[in-house]
Amino acid sequence: MAGPSIEFWQQRFETGQTGWDRGAPHPQLQRWLDAGLLQPGHSVLVPGCGRGHELVPLARAGLLVRGLDYTPAAVVEARSRVEAAGLHASQAAVEQADVLQWQASQMLDRIYEQTCLCALHPDHWLAYAAQLHTWLKPGGLLLGLFMQARRDSAAEGRVEGPPYHLDINAVRALFPSDRWDWPAPPYAAEPHSQGWAELAVVLTKRG
Repeated sequence: MAGPSIEFWQQRFETGQTGWDRGAPHPQLQRWLDAGLLQPGHSVLVPGCGRGHELVPLARAGLLVRGLDYTPAAVVEARSRVEAAGLHASQAAVEQADVLQWQASQMLDRIYEQTCLCALHPDHWLAYAAQLHTWLKPGGLLLGLFMQARRDSAAEGRVEGPPYHLDINAVRALFPSDRWDWPAPPYAAEPHSQGWAELAVVLTKRG
């Protein structure tokens, strides 16, 4: 499998080498909650949930939340965060799973995509995009935070990451307009302490 292995991610979490982790929920999440895009009773999936910072505010807002991560150390930390918040697994469940293999038992209302796509090697992007489309209900929303982490070596054709740079043209190809409704640009960019930024884009699955 191209890209980082499970051992790579396990070592990062065990040693605290997680520079992508903000240490708190992403600021854009609250904006989407305030805008009514995430409503009580909605089922929402957080693939690549890491330490699970977003799981607690989503569950407290009344959504039915499931986080996925295939790194054992991340799953342990996310579950501990949910338990410390006094939430039951029926409100916020955390599952150890490979997003390229996992299948939803029923279609979802919302998917919160923040750190999973940029953590996957580009060789796996098409397969992951197909998974997202399969998991989501027609009319459901993919709330995407697309990492802008361009490196100078890209001019030489090098692929470096994680995080991998999510060029908006590549993202448009992954989520084409015959399957997804796109909002008109420009898209809000949220700065990251590591010098990166994330574009906030909400896609709607076409029926």
